[in-house]
Amino acid sequence: MTPLSRRLAEWVGIQLAEPLPPAAEDKSALHILDATGIAFAARAETIGARIVDAAATAGGSGRSRVLGGDSRGRGGGLGPSAAAFANAALIHALDFDDIHDMARLHPTTVTLPAALAVGDLTGLDEADLIRSVAVGNEVLCRLGVLADPAGSGPAAGWFLTQLFGYIAASVAAGCMLNLDQDELTSAIGLATMQVAGAKQAGYGTGSTARSIYPAFAAEGGVRAALLARVGLIGPESGLDGEAGTFRLYLGENLSAGQADALVDEGAAWSFLATDVKRWPCCRLSHTYVAAALEVRSQLAGKSPGQVTIDVNRSAGRLCEPLDERRLPRVMADAKYSVPFMVAFTLARGAPSLEGLADGVLDDPEILGIAARTDVRETFPDSAGCPRARVTVETASRSASSEVGSLKPMVDDEIRAKFAASLAFARRRRGVFPENAPLPVGG
Repeated sequence: MTPLSRRLAEWVGIQLAEPLPPAAEDKSALHILDATGIAFAARAETIGARIVDAAATAGGSGRSRVLGGDSRGRGGGLGPSAAAFANAALIHALDFDDIHDMARLHPTTVTLPAALAVGDLTGLDEADLIRSVAVGNEVLCRLGVLADPAGSGPAAGWFLTQLFGYIAASVAAGCMLNLDQDELTSAIGLATMQVAGAKQAGYGTGSTARSIYPAFAAEGGVRAALLARVGLIGPESGLDGEAGTFRLYLGENLSAGQADALVDEGAAWSFLATDVKRWPCCRLSHTYVAAALEVRSQLAGKSPGQVTIDVNRSAGRLCEPLDERRLPRVMADAKYSVPFMVAFTLARGAPSLEGLADGVLDDPEILGIAARTDVRETFPDSAGCPRARVTVETASRSASSEVGSLKPMVDDEIRAKFAASLAFARRRRGVFPENAPLPVGG
């Protein structure tokens, strides 16, 4: 039987041999634009400066650009693996990056930095970048959908963006390097040797590392592709062997039908179901933000008393332990906490980059509402966005809203978000680095 990594490399070759679906190419370009704007915004924050400084120390100077400028705020570059790490961390640091709800992962966060890093080595071609990101995103989304993540089960303990991101990043980088099928098979195998992604940084509290976990995958994928290009041969059965990724990390290999689905040439593109985030916080909290906004409008300025939020198991993970989720001490925890994000929205309205500044962690109004927030696990668990209900009691009445789905952002909204991200970067840094060009035209 042909190993799955080779079948996947063959599928990639078929996609690149013909024009990609126009919808996938157009979407890839928009998501690249969105991710770039987020990276520039994050580069203006303290965490962004620290990320780039650390990457520069570890990776040294080179030809691969850092979005938003190097450690001195200029357009200088780093070595490819270090640049991929820095850019992926920047894109994810504000919790504003794109999301595939059914797969529960952030595709462009991983694939764009990997493709961009090697593209800057070989001479960046914008069309090739868009195609490489689209193909890498499709691989990542298909892998995530097959894992069927929910609030419990074998996939629940892993950041799937990171776990499968090593494979997708090696594909995106391999496409930009024009690897042949043997080389790309090796790159995927070399990527599986680095696979990781334990989710305790999300389940626990007090860590800021949840902000950067996709960066490890982008860095590793670049390294795998570059090693394959110089002739190192990776294990062909790294995905589906006895000690392969699926068996070790998810308990069992894909079934024959699932493996066929992964490389189905005629299947609809999973990447097309990826959404751009409307608010800079964990996607599982977005239905709760939407419900809280509706309740806030019903209250018409009245002060909220007791708050009750109804969750499923997936959203319940973002409420535990409740006392710590009510009182987050780092911004990464605040954005991951359903009780805190509901309290923030009831007090301040829709979350934004400006609104979610460090001062909110000590805001007495927000913390007071969070302290009066109780959680009930009443909904069945499911894939995708959780069904959310927010109920608020006031001195004179009760207000409630239930949200089960989210309206995707349209193209003009995505472009407006990009412009707002760049404006945020200018306000925070005062200077926009003119010699740090965008990867695609805005």
